[in-house]
Amino acid sequence: MNATRLETFKTVLRVTSGNFLEMFDFFLFGIYATHIAHTFFPSENEFASLMATFLSFAAGFVMRPIGALVLGPYVDRVGRRKGLIVTLTIMAMGTILIAFVPGYATIGIAAPLLVLAGRLLQGFSAGVELGGVSVYLAEMATPGNKGFYVSWQSGSQQVAIVFAALLGFILNKTLAPPDIAGWGWRIPFLIGCLIVPFLFFIRRSLEETKAFKARTHRPTTAEIFRTLAASWPVVLGGVGMVVMTTVSFYLITVYTPSFGKLVLKLSEADALLVTIAVAVSNFIWLPISGALSDRIGRKPILVTFTMLAIVTAYPALRWLVSDITFERMLVVELWLSFIYASYNGAMVVALTEVVPESVRTAGFSLAYSLATTLGGSSLAISTWLIATTGDKAAPGYWMGFAGFVGLVSTLALYAGGRRTVASAA
Repeated sequence: MNATRLETFKTVLRVTSGNFLEMFDFFLFGIYATHIAHTFFPSENEFASLMATFLSFAAGFVMRPIGALVLGPYVDRVGRRKGLIVTLTIMAMGTILIAFVPGYATIGIAAPLLVLAGRLLQGFSAGVELGGVSVYLAEMATPGNKGFYVSWQSGSQQVAIVFAALLGFILNKTLAPPDIAGWGWRIPFLIGCLIVPFLFFIRRSLEETKAFKARTHRPTTAEIFRTLAASWPVVLGGVGMVVMTTVSFYLITVYTPSFGKLVLKLSEADALLVTIAVAVSNFIWLPISGALSDRIGRKPILVTFTMLAIVTAYPALRWLVSDITFERMLVVELWLSFIYASYNGAMVVALTEVVPESVRTAGFSLAYSLATTLGGSSLAISTWLIATTGDKAAPGYWMGFAGFVGLVSTLALYAGGRRTVASAA
């Protein structure tokens, strides 16, 4: 690896470090959903307790659009570097709060309220974290490689999932179930707190992007909001494209441990192993898809994989629940991973290209955050669908619907060939 490539690698690592922390904490919420439910949202009805936990998880996503509208213009006005440091600070506050809050049995109603506050802080920060990282990567990319560079925004999330799932697997093998339920589930959250200082250290060494420094005009917040309002069709189309990404991502990653354990009745260790395999699969397919989109364009990939989601998501899950085994769950989740990662590898960079340059961070973040409000609700929606229909494969309907929304939005944004790699790069 020559000096230039090494420096590029270091820059990508610094930029995506906050993404790692965000997804690490979000995914832990999914792994330990049942333990968090019993600790902070106790109820005689397991369904009600789990739903309360998933709704508090979803509440963080409701804060994302607010974070996008507040922090997005700030990043577009003062710079990518400063914005990424601010988002990491807020995210760390939420992480620390969740890790150290005593349970309901100790402090009563204050416990779930404080957990909810931590989730809201995380959501507020995440509202612009993904946008800030994606825009930074797009602006630092070498010509003709933008898709490949931007794909590492999502790639860093997969590393976090593998790390979190491995920690969960190790705890599952070393601690007794009562110990995990009582206090062991907090260990990964505490580890997340311990890596925060390191993330601050590496992110503070970031330099501002050349593209931002070259801009002669720094728009005011009022100008940014006016541009966003004038660009509402693009933002709305972006929301539709991201819905496919967020729904499929949270179904195959954050929801998988709970789905495998509570719905399919597989062991927690088996569900975590499948999740690790999914994250590794995502990590492989994301940069491949991003690089391929640099060669053949974004639209062919987006259309192909939204159609695959529409046609295959429910049948795949139907096949799984007809004869539940670890092997079938692995096959189905890897198939859904292939669909998600291939779509997302082209989608994220496409979103950085369709949004006007002057509001690139704010516009990207707003579209992504609004869509993630739906995607982040996938845990609660899937739980509700299964309980209402009695069909364990019902989450497939939700992913198929997301694929339809993504397909319609892609065709609308790329109508008449207006959005091409050549014109956007």
